[in-house]
Amino acid sequence: MSSEHTAQYSNGLPTAIPSLLSGGYNHPLAREWQNERQLTKNMFIYPLFITDDPDAEDAINSLPNQKRWGVNKLVPFVQTLVDKGLRAVILFGVPLKEGVKDELGTPADDPEGPVIQGIKTLRKNFPDLFIMCDVCLCEYTSHGHCGILRDDGSIKREESVRRLAAVAVNYAKAGAHAVAPSDMIDGRIRDIKQGLLDADLAHRTMIMSYSAKFSGNLYGPFREAAGSCPSQGDRKAYQLPPGGRGLARRALRRDLEEGADAIIVKPSTFYLDIVSDAANICRDYPIATYQVSGEFAMLHAAAEKGIVDLKTIAFEAAYGSLRAGANLLISYFTPEFLDWLSL
Repeated sequence: MSSEHTAQYSNGLPTAIPSLLSGGYNHPLAREWQNERQLTKNMFIYPLFITDDPDAEDAINSLPNQKRWGVNKLVPFVQTLVDKGLRAVILFGVPLKEGVKDELGTPADDPEGPVIQGIKTLRKNFPDLFIMCDVCLCEYTSHGHCGILRDDGSIKREESVRRLAAVAVNYAKAGAHAVAPSDMIDGRIRDIKQGLLDADLAHRTMIMSYSAKFSGNLYGPFREAAGSCPSQGDRKAYQLPPGGRGLARRALRRDLEEGADAIIVKPSTFYLDIVSDAANICRDYPIATYQVSGEFAMLHAAAEKGIVDLKTIAFEAAYGSLRAGANLLISYFTPEFLDWLSL
């Protein structure tokens, strides 16, 4: 052994050599190689708000660069994204006409309503686009809650999950590739799976469950966009408390047992420990994070104040989800990432 090599050891243990890490990431490409997972365009799922005004193209004040779209304006917009590599969308219906909402959320699966018309329009024009539909009643009920209520304002579980299952089946019949129940009401995955089986649609319809969705203070811009703010009370009785890590683990296991094909953790940035738990519990399933409206709006607000660089912080947040174990990203930044990942 040479004296030079011997000098790098003390008491038989290496000293200087293992401490030199910077050579492995001093070049931009080498820095990318250090990522355990590479961000790719096919990881991104873009939320689309579709309204019942077919010619709408309305900006959403609290959600930068996002709009409510009518079906007549949807195709040209989505075409620009598909041309850049968009592979998947998730649809949210926004009925704005007076008097259409009711206690049962009837507009959710109205054949002439925004979601079913949106599915058909997108399937016709973009046959390779993966179309997910958020399944919930809050955008469609007169009271703004995710299910059917008792007189005291609490959720009627059995009636609610039957209604949610009916909505999911009707989205699948219209051509949705995946349904994504976001209500968090107990037992809805089982009823949706059974409904898809009964309709002979389970073989071609993914259930991507919001299995770990937390109640909290990050949904305000979405509720403005979708018109889904509860008229009374809140959703704390059927969506998880922010500190409920054990509850989230139980919910993840339950939804897998009931037939979920993939899971979503929502929100993302403040709940990466839950994503890590999901990566362990659901290791054989696709795992998505939803960077919700409040998270997205905060990053924009920080960038506007010069606190952060928007592109840099968007990448940082996305890699946070990937490091924690997610492999799909539901993100309002999707259009930007389609550009950024082309550079």
